Amino acid sequence: MKKNLISVIILALVLADLILTAVVAFVLIPQNKKSNELIEKVCNAIDLDLEGGGYAAQELDVPLDKIVNYSLNGGETMTINLTPAADGVEHFALVQVTLGLNSEHEDYKKLGSEEQLADKEGQLRDIVFSVVGQHTSEEIRNNRDEIRTEILNKIADEVYGSRLVVTVSFTATVQ
Repeated sequence: MKKNLISVIILALVLADLILTAVVAFVLIPQNKKSNELIEKVCNAIDLDLEGGGYAAQELDVPLDKIVNYSLNGGETMTINLTPAADGVEHFALVQVTLGLNSEHEDYKKLGSEEQLADKEGQLRDIVFSVVGQHTSEEIRNNRDEIRTEILNKIADEVYGSRLVVTVSFTATVQ
């Protein structure tokens, strides 16, 4: 009789443990995921500020008279499809982009002439299309500085491998 009673108690404890484990899995784990997402967003914001601050300081070291401007697409507007916003409506932006090149940079003589810039224009336009196109119309209106920095960093990393381009300015009309 004692062995049966102990077996029943052990079975009841195992079932209670199983129920409590299920409660933990369905209640605490989703809350933990939300906390991790919040921590990740804070870390990303800190990294973004640190990167942006470092580059902005370097940008200020170039005197304005040493910056040579180059307009992409001959100064004409480019039509870029944007990521659909929460309203589900597809928007597009009419964008004009001007790059500011540091004429004192060591790569300027070999990469900064009109011919070399024209040769790289396809890559430069592709970067603008991909960066601007991944944003919604609200982000284009509200986060232009972040988009400029993103374009600038992609150009530096993917096209030139240096900080020859020191500024990116664009005008965007969102439709």
